Amino acid sequence: MNDIAHYAPDLPAIAAADRQAAREAPPFWTTGAVAATVWLAGSAINYHWPDLSPWARTPLLAMAQGALGVLLLGAAIFGGRTRQVRYFHPAGRWLVALGALLTVWVVLTAKTALLPLPFFPPPQSILEVYTDDYARLLESLWYSAWLLVPGFVAGALAGFGAGVAIGWSRTVHYWGHPILRIVGPLPATAWLPVAFFFFPSANSASIFLIALSTGFPVAVLTASGISGVNSAYYDIARTLGANERFLIARIAIPAALPSVFVGLFMGLGASFAVLIVAEMMGVKAGLGFYLQWAQGWAAYANLYGVLILMALLFSGLISLLFLVRDRVLAWQKELVRW
Repeated sequence: MNDIAHYAPDLPAIAAADRQAAREAPPFWTTGAVAATVWLAGSAINYHWPDLSPWARTPLLAMAQGALGVLLLGAAIFGGRTRQVRYFHPAGRWLVALGALLTVWVVLTAKTALLPLPFFPPPQSILEVYTDDYARLLESLWYSAWLLVPGFVAGALAGFGAGVAIGWSRTVHYWGHPILRIVGPLPATAWLPVAFFFFPSANSASIFLIALSTGFPVAVLTASGISGVNSAYYDIARTLGANERFLIARIAIPAALPSVFVGLFMGLGASFAVLIVAEMMGVKAGLGFYLQWAQGWAAYANLYGVLILMALLFSGLISLLFLVRDRVLAWQKELVRW
């Protein structure tokens, strides 16, 4: 019990530190007030300056700008000492910049047309894509997830198993490592003709290509992590009676986990590119298919809208992977950050 109490968090001390930080924090968030002014000014400009061509979502965009400005103003005035508002303080300058850039974008497109259509649609038209074409976007998102998740999981599991075998067994390393060195560097998209020939459907071929793009970096870095474990750990465990299964499961794999997560990160990034290319080539749905359709019809508002959605989706998935990494490798939480 004494050991547990020693390592347990000191809750009164933490609460006291929070109260001290609240007392030391400035009661007024100056950067938040500047950001609120920028967003409220942008809302007024957007609402009162007529569009050269009427855009149906101009009032909605102006309302959203104004609502965010009011929230930021309230946070600046009343929330300077609350933990929730202090969490957003580092993003204050970004909030100012984004509000200013959005206003400049509106002025250069919808108000003055200095940036011509269709290549530079105003933000109102992109907002209209989300409000009017959300059903097709959600369907595309579902189809892309249906390809990405099974392909990534299958590739990660296969790459992890192959990496453990190559890194642990000399025989498997002798036969498997040259294959990885020769076949692995090939881009997964180079296998498109072969995959679409051997697999019965475009969906299964796409899942295979995503798994292939994921499995190679996971296998290489897992094998490197396994083979790089200090042999003294194995010697100590063997003197205590550990068998080979224990050595692999309790020593080799945990020691290689930092390298495994690097491989997962690289594989996830590669799978995004393969997903979009595969959907453009053969799949009749998904974000890549929507992107190609928008480009073919010169619907640049739809194209930019789906690009923003893809950026948010892919960044969110990588952030989720890093959350899992920080939970599994708590002792390395601050070494690699996203």
